[in-house]
Amino acid sequence: MAPGLSSCPEEEARARVPSPGTHTADHAPLAPASFSGGGALGEGGEAGNEDEQEEDGGADDDDDDEEEYDEEEAPTHLPFAPSSESELPDDMSTVDPSFTISLIRKLVPQGPDVDKEFSATQRQTEVRDASSDGGEPTQPDDKDLWDKEGCKLWDLSVIESQAELMVNNLILEVLLANLHVRQSLRAKEICIGIIGNLACHKSLANAITSHDGLIATVMDQLFLDDPGCLTETFRLLSTIFQSNASMSWAEALLPDEILSRIMWIIGNTVHSTLLQKTMEFLSALVDDQDVITILIEPLIKVGLVDCVISLLITELEKSMDGNNLGRSDSLDSILRLIEELSAIDNCSKIMSSNDQLIKALNSIVKLPDKFEVESYYASVVIILANVLSDGEHLAPILSHDLPLLEGLFDILPLVSDDNEPRNAFWCILTRLLEQVQAQETIMDSSKVEQFVSIFLAKFTLIKDDIERHGIQTESDSSVEGVSLKNGLCTSLRAMCSITERWMADKSLGKEDASATENTIENARELLNFCRLCSGHY
Repeated sequence: MAPGLSSCPEEEARARVPSPGTHTADHAPLAPASFSGGGALGEGGEAGNEDEQEEDGGADDDDDDEEEYDEEEAPTHLPFAPSSESELPDDMSTVDPSFTISLIRKLVPQGPDVDKEFSATQRQTEVRDASSDGGEPTQPDDKDLWDKEGCKLWDLSVIESQAELMVNNLILEVLLANLHVRQSLRAKEICIGIIGNLACHKSLANAITSHDGLIATVMDQLFLDDPGCLTETFRLLSTIFQSNASMSWAEALLPDEILSRIMWIIGNTVHSTLLQKTMEFLSALVDDQDVITILIEPLIKVGLVDCVISLLITELEKSMDGNNLGRSDSLDSILRLIEELSAIDNCSKIMSSNDQLIKALNSIVKLPDKFEVESYYASVVIILANVLSDGEHLAPILSHDLPLLEGLFDILPLVSDDNEPRNAFWCILTRLLEQVQAQETIMDSSKVEQFVSIFLAKFTLIKDDIERHGIQTESDSSVEGVSLKNGLCTSLRAMCSITERWMADKSLGKEDASATENTIENARELLNFCRLCSGHY
């Protein structure tokens, strides 16, 4: 199944998202939208002018149908539609279009106003009523039956040809009407889920966006207190913000009350799937340069940065077991989102002054068993590099944190094969070692020795990384390549300087030379390597 598409989930006990208070009148359900635009029931597919299916949902196989299919040269293997009581076939692309249309008709909501509007649309498009006797469109009264038929449409909407057939046969009008008049949260979840699947098909994203009243109706769903409905709403928004129809939706998000509501949901949900979808939604916003340009300041205003940092702290506390960190999809998503935000100047500045974030990153870097959660470290080093570039006060503080330095070197083999985090690692090391080198002359001998001990202990990791990737290939003249070369060379020269200071202390007899003969030999090897690689002789 393509990313973003989903099948109809089983109905679960609906643990509600705690409500922050009574909704304002601005977010009360709107009056049912008029059925306007687009195709009509019975149009848009091969079965467009067929007689209505039998009540059990099977395809009508009279002579007229056969003649129409002959004219269209439909595949002879196309099966009859399954009955409404049966399961969908494995290959849903072969479902008879007439069956799909019959499902849409069965979801048409009842009620005087809705019936009047829908009947008017039917007359305008000259489409026969759903029932064979010309009566009202068929709709099951039983809630479970409605859910079952709705879920079949949800599953069928995975197939692009079926999705296009649905849109051409008033599925959007039917779903919007249901969202306005139905009180069932399960029904709302199904309707939003179907729209979310429709939006996954590139051919339909613009049609969905331009449909009258649809964007406003989706925004209203954000004020529901149901995790299932909210999960599907954020999945729909994530999909839309990965399409070329995103700007209209971005503008709809601008009001403070909507962004504040989104932040409140993110900060208060305990539903893991909902949290995951909100992270995907925010990542989709950040990835769209045009969208984030107009939304970043409003998002910062309603507390986006503090919100995601609080999520990080909470998730770390939940995932920590002693000195180990357990795998967590939520934590992975949160770190990736913070990584993306840290690349935005205004967000990075806020992050650099957030002590909780620095403490959290510090604790992750110092974890002893890094291979268990190595996927986190690409994000961690990129975040740390970005906040160090905006927080000039941080490097002097962190540069003398020896366990942090050790932890950073242990991360190197985990990110060595990925250019961006590898570059970030050497940028971090450069900033820290420059601070150490600047204070080298006033540091006591024991402190210098501690730094050299770390360099020697991690020398193999440093050497392996540089020998595998080099300082910079001749063809890499990109900004990133030059930055990496400068960072590497600066770090290696700083290591040379600090190690030379330590060896000078040894030659003056400040320590027992006989006890450190092997260590001094290792230090000479380190110096030779660093000098050769950095061009420092």
